[in-house]
Amino acid sequence: MKPLLRLSCCAFIVVLTLASYAQQAPTPEMKRLQDAFVGDWKTAETMERSQFFPKGGARTGMAHFRLGPGGYSLIGEGQSNGSAGKLEFMIIVWWDPDQHLYPYFVCFNGARPCRIRGTAHWEGNDFVNDYESAEGGKNAKWRDTFTAFTPNSFTLVAARQMEDRSMKTIITTINTRLK
Repeated sequence: MKPLLRLSCCAFIVVLTLASYAQQAPTPEMKRLQDAFVGDWKTAETMERSQFFPKGGARTGMAHFRLGPGGYSLIGEGQSNGSAGKLEFMIIVWWDPDQHLYPYFVCFNGARPCRIRGTAHWEGNDFVNDYESAEGGKNAKWRDTFTAFTPNSFTLVAARQMEDRSMKTIITTINTRLK
């Protein structure tokens, strides 16, 4: 192959590669999720005494978050186990520009394994997932707040709305980045 043709072919491949990368760069909304969540995490959950955990409880485990194809979604997968029982999960979150919200899809081990679980949004530096869950024939309001983000940790607080409309913390999960 002639040197000029070889150089032209190499330049064309580089341009295609850079163009492909530029098209796959996450949107600003997904970049914010990437910066907060992507990585491998050690998890430590504490369950408060409640109707869900009468004796309280704890679990430890691992979680992995990554961007999905093209940077259009955040995918989290994990597992934990302890006195509160075994948990396996998958979470998929994406940006909906029409609603200006993040739809929130979850799969957990259990009777209703996979479903859309509300929507999420940023409240300042906290990432919040509001949803409802059926309990005894009624819907109860829940809120997962991902908070206290640092480069090496974040906290998830799962709270349920009580009859007086206050929010009661049920589960607190500390996530620590694995090196």
